[in-house]
Amino acid sequence: MTTRPPVPTLDRATSADGAPEGSGLRAGLKDRHLSMIAIGGVIGAGLFVGSGSGIAAAGPGILISYALVGALVVLVMRMLGEMAAANPTSGSFSAYADRALGRWAGFTIGWLYWFFWVVVLAVEATAGAKILTGWIPAVPQWGWALIVMVVLTATNLGSVGSYGEFEFWFAGIKVVAIAAFIVVGGLAVFGLLPGSDHPATGLSNLTAHGGFLPHGPGAILTGILMVVFSFMGSEIVTLAAGETENPRAAVTKATNSVIWRIAVFYLGSILVVVSLLRWDDPAILKDGSYVAALNSIGIPHAGQIMNAIVLTSVLSCLNSGLYTASRMAFSLGRRGDAPVPFARTTGRGVPRAAILASVVFGFVAVAFNYLWPDTVFQFLLNSSGAIALFVWLVICFSQLRMRRIIQRETPDRLVVRMWLYPYLTWATIAMITFVLCYMLTDTADGGGRDQVVLSTLVAVGVLGVALLRDRLRRDRAHDAVTPS
Repeated sequence: MTTRPPVPTLDRATSADGAPEGSGLRAGLKDRHLSMIAIGGVIGAGLFVGSGSGIAAAGPGILISYALVGALVVLVMRMLGEMAAANPTSGSFSAYADRALGRWAGFTIGWLYWFFWVVVLAVEATAGAKILTGWIPAVPQWGWALIVMVVLTATNLGSVGSYGEFEFWFAGIKVVAIAAFIVVGGLAVFGLLPGSDHPATGLSNLTAHGGFLPHGPGAILTGILMVVFSFMGSEIVTLAAGETENPRAAVTKATNSVIWRIAVFYLGSILVVVSLLRWDDPAILKDGSYVAALNSIGIPHAGQIMNAIVLTSVLSCLNSGLYTASRMAFSLGRRGDAPVPFARTTGRGVPRAAILASVVFGFVAVAFNYLWPDTVFQFLLNSSGAIALFVWLVICFSQLRMRRIIQRETPDRLVVRMWLYPYLTWATIAMITFVLCYMLTDTADGGGRDQVVLSTLVAVGVLGVALLRDRLRRDRAHDAVTPS
């Protein structure tokens, strides 16, 4: 039986076969960049835009939905942090799946993750273009989408430092905005905000108007389906850590801070919303939960303020999505699972081919969104909808095996440990599986069932390619050692 080589600790140091290749990735991200990426990575535009539907569906009980999904993300990030602190790499969970589960697993989840993010590029570019068109209608919506994609592509092609600097400011605006919202909204809830005409309600809105769970406990599960995908992106920090000077320390710090980040930015801000407003206030769905909350306390131009914040979130997501997709493609190239040019870097340590390939698919997806929004593009959305949960499942199964490998080979690198291993890992697997199964009960057009079914079909297709590649590799290796 052959022994698999260890996963390289840094993709910038070695290629898949241990030989230097190109100039490799550079340690161009500063600690402040990674800290802000870690904080802002869990704050997507979905929090600002999609939370209203969750509140309407579950009432104040949406807080439990956010708490449960937040706990799930904390557990998954703890597992990923354990592996990433031991072996920081731009391939992150794909590289760990490759080592722990087999080449087929790393290939499959790596390409699925790449596919997820290039579809996100199209979604976010369109969302940003809608906002910009509202401000400057002289430029058509497709023109704004093109401009946004070109600008952020240029940013990523420059250097990893330029990506980090843009993300630092984008994420910083989101963080400051939510922190200000929590402080101002919290003061208004208790009647302490000067000049506000909002009545001091305290926490009474949490239990009035039908109770904390006006639609019953089952609405918590409905809320989970509505909020789970707004947490996607937390794992980006483990990919970015490979391009810092001290990746192990950076991953450890980011992993340890994920609990308070979710508690403050998600639970804190949603608590303010459902405390300021009654859950069935029609303005929550009409204007959006955050805009409605700001309007209720007399903040002028609340809608435009929130549009600016949402645009920042969209640009941040686009920036990180292109970065993430390109680094995953780079890692797949290093492991021989993607075209060779993907593994090459420029003199500045930028994987140019991987970036361009990712953005080309993003441009094509944007075109689909304008040409065939209800057919081709809807298929892309549905077929990538459940991939986030597939990624989390793979992280769990990889950690079960990688813990034993790390303990056997490099126990000194086990600086981050999953709590109550392996029991909490198995509990997390059960939670994710339950969510996937519950999604099958959502039969609405483009709902949970469509997403699970189509995402599974895409995953099976990619898995089939992976297994075929493994078979061809084994056949070539066998022919090479068999005498003619």
